This record gives sequence, C-alpha cells and structure tokens, in this order.
Amino acid sequence: MNFEEFKNCGLRRSLDILSGKWKPLILHSLFEEEQIRFVELWRKMPRVSKKVLSEQLKQLEENHIIQRIEVYNFPPEVYYKLTDKALKLGPILHQLHQWGNDLNSEIALKPQE
Repeated sequence: MNFEEFKNCGLRRSLDILSGKWKPLILHSLFEEEQIRFVELWRKMPRVSKKVLSEQLKQLEENHIIQRIEVYNFPPEVYYKLTDKALKLGPILHQLHQWGNDLNSEIALKPQE
C-alpha cells in the first residue's frame, strides 16, 4: 500500500475518528440513551476528567458523529445525541463488544500454567 492509498484508507479514517480512550464508551452510552446531559455522561465515566471528556465530545461533534444541543434554561443545559451517520456504527460497535466478551471468555477458560 502506497502513501496515497494509506491516506485515503477507509479503515484508517474510521480509526482516526473513533480513536481515543473514551470515544467508544461515549458512543456506547449514547446508544443506550437517546440523548444525555454532559454531567450524566461524565458520571458514567468517573475516571475521566471533565476537560478530557469535553475534548473527546468536541472531536466527535467535529466529525459529525454526535450532535450538541444547548437548552437555554436556568441553569443552561447541554445534551448530546447521535447523528444519523453515527447510527450506522451501532451494529459495528455491538460486534466489537461481543468480540471482546468472547475473547474475555476464552482467556478466563484458558488453563493457568
């Protein structure tokens, strides 16, 4: 594969968009709920700082994977939801989840030496 093919590789593009420690977990949470407030999402991932979570959300928004919705109440609220483009990821993420579970099962069943 030459550089031009690599640069335009669909797998590379997909992994660039989804890479990041928290992005798959963010998407998983959004597939569980239609939309979620920032604070609720942050509570589901307590080891992530608000700054890092905000950066990861911003990157997903820039790639049109999630949509940020601001509600001007008092106090203001920010919600996130999946875009139509992201909904296509559902079956793929489900398969990755299942693959990881299967791998964990195989490792747990492997006899210790």
